[in-house]
Parts: sequence; structure tokens; C-alpha cells
Amino acid sequence: MQAASLLARHLGCRRGDRWLFHGVDIALSSGEALHLVAPNGVGKSSLMRILAGLLPASTLDGPPAHVEWNGAVGLLDERHGLDMGQPLGEALAFWARLDGPVPQDALAALGLTPLLDVPVRYLSTGQKKRAALARLIGQNAPNWLLDEPLNGLDVDACALVEDIIYEHCAAGGTCIIASHQPLSLPDLRRMDLAEYAL
Repeated sequence: MQAASLLARHLGCRRGDRWLFHGVDIALSSGEALHLVAPNGVGKSSLMRILAGLLPASTLDGPPAHVEWNGAVGLLDERHGLDMGQPLGEALAFWARLDGPVPQDALAALGLTPLLDVPVRYLSTGQKKRAALARLIGQNAPNWLLDEPLNGLDVDACALVEDIIYEHCAAGGTCIIASHQPLSLPDLRRMDLAEYAL
């Protein structure tokens, strides 16, 4: 895996005249994971999109916002990006041509192998979430942003996702997980975004 790290400074987000948060600094090195927590509406998803480069950061005063990644970044959020009318295998194959193929052992571990002929629209919420995670694995990005990755998953699937995150970081990757649910990962750092609310 290529080198992975994040240095983010002075990040803020505003909606109209309202500031969601301000002054967020994050530094992650290879192998580290961060659990991002906060009540609904504080801006966890907005911060994840800022870190992914999909939303501009704002600053109240002082130095400009800055986000610097070492290595590619993969984002998993509520938009799974899978063609609802295609069988799962074909929907994943489309992204494989752009991002890279999902390893067969990952498909099997995620319980997706028996579902490859099933149209995406017939998959459960949890199955779609696992398919989106398979897409992320296929990207082979060393830095992961996971926005509520455990939503819609049963207990066993949650444990599986935690194992996948652990293996990703153990291989030298980084991971930021925005989740209301508790996570059982060794050496997991925690940031409460509500502490940066204005």
C-alpha cells in the first residue's frame, strides 16, 4: 500500500449565516484511525465531504483552511453509486473499470458472492452498504473516509466492517469513521465535533 497520511488545519463549515463548526484540526499518520462523533446536524457529513474535496472549507478568522493528503482518498457515504437496474455483479464491474476490481476474497467476506446476479434494487439496505464497501476496497485507496458505515448492518456485519477497517489500518492505511455507533478498534482516536460548534 502507498504511503497514507492527513494534515488538515483550520477547517470550518457554514450554512448561510450559521456556522456548524470552526477551527477543526486533524492529523493522521499511517495506520491510524479516528472516530468522529457528534449529534445530528453538527456537520459530521459536511466535514467528511470537505476532507474528500467535495465541499469547500470556510474560516472565521485567521489562517486559511488547509487539507493535505498523502495518497489517494476513498469515500463511503449514503450514496452507493450502484446502478439500481443492473445485477450487482455488473454494477460493480462498471466501477471496476474505473477504480480497479474488487478482490474475490473481499466479495466472499462481505457475503456478496451469492448476490452478484441479483438486481441492486432488490438488495437490502445492509447489502447495498456492503456492496459500497466492496467498491471502496476495489479503489485500493490508502486513505478512507467512512460516513455512517454501520447503518443498516446487523451485528455480524458490523463486526466484519470493524475487522476490515482494522486490516486496512494494519496494512498502513488511515481511516476516519463518522458514526453514532460505538466502534471496537484498538488505539482508535475519538473527536467530538460538537466541541467545535459555534
